[in-house]
Amino acid sequence: MMETFKLKTRSHDQMVDITETLEQWISDNNIKDGVLVVSSLHTTAGITVNENADPDVKTDMLMRLDEVYPWEHSKDKHGEGNTASHLKTSTVGSSETIIVQDGKLVLGTWQGVYFCEFDGPRSRRYVARMMES
Repeated sequence: MMETFKLKTRSHDQMVDITETLEQWISDNNIKDGVLVVSSLHTTAGITVNENADPDVKTDMLMRLDEVYPWEHSKDKHGEGNTASHLKTSTVGSSETIIVQDGKLVLGTWQGVYFCEFDGPRSRRYVARMMES
């Protein structure tokens, strides 16, 4: 079973919590147990699992990624001028694999699943593929 989800990001760099969307999809489809793979369909946006209790974690992560990969760099050759967004996506990753048990995502107490925008704002897509056991 696979689903494509759409979202619109609001800023240049943004982490959108998609945990509830995935949980609702699992519930709506009566999925009980298996492995869920969530993937971004873009080279300038990724997927990650991280803390979802303190919003400052998202702020700090985006700030630190900007420090490592500044948007403007005098030696970048990529014609679109968004080399930093490609590097951030490769660092964060384009997908996550999450266990589903008893109809719930198996995540730690403070964990959530995030769609990470690095070249927005844009209309984006990500897919969820469930492999049931």
